[in-house]
Amino acid sequence: MIQSASFVISSPDVMQCPQSTIPEYAFIGRSNVGKSSLINMLTHNPKLAKTSQKPGKTLLINHFIINAGTDQHWHLVDLPGYGFAQAGKKQRAKLKTMIERYCLLREALVSLFVLVDCRHEPQQIDLEFMEWLGENEIPFAIVFTKADKLSKSKLTINVETYKQKLLETWAELPPIFVTSAEKGLGEAEVIAYIEGINRDITNRN
Repeated sequence: MIQSASFVISSPDVMQCPQSTIPEYAFIGRSNVGKSSLINMLTHNPKLAKTSQKPGKTLLINHFIINAGTDQHWHLVDLPGYGFAQAGKKQRAKLKTMIERYCLLREALVSLFVLVDCRHEPQQIDLEFMEWLGENEIPFAIVFTKADKLSKSKLTINVETYKQKLLETWAELPPIFVTSAEKGLGEAEVIAYIEGINRDITNRN
């Protein structure tokens, strides 16, 4: 379980991120997908990640330390959103480079959580990003957000449709979680997944 969560540093590039060997889990998604709200829900801290009605708020790599001072500590990373249409071409290119460099060069990164709004059909920008992760052998899980905005039947249909779309090009699906920051849905499953990986890493060392 998450006992504590606190901000560490914001970095404009992976080379300025904390020098660390502890497990690191990063959250990313298109702008306004509910990333900050999900992070705040998982950590039980409504003010940890800054939420905004204005998309494109996160422009740096934000590190948070989870369970500091214990033998179960790890880093949670809030990455900039991608595909923010109102950002200038130069800024979009800068953020793309920042994200790609982090994913490719960050040795402490254990897994990426790619957030997807469950209300929408599969978006090309998300599918292309996941394809890029696969090509570069970067482990990731898919997190459907805002599940409280749909009926159970519509939610089931949308998630299943998404899976079928992925299976057109993927031999097997990555781990998938369905969440709602509003209702606390999916919190236990996401945290259990992280803790399970951390245990495996500890047992290997």
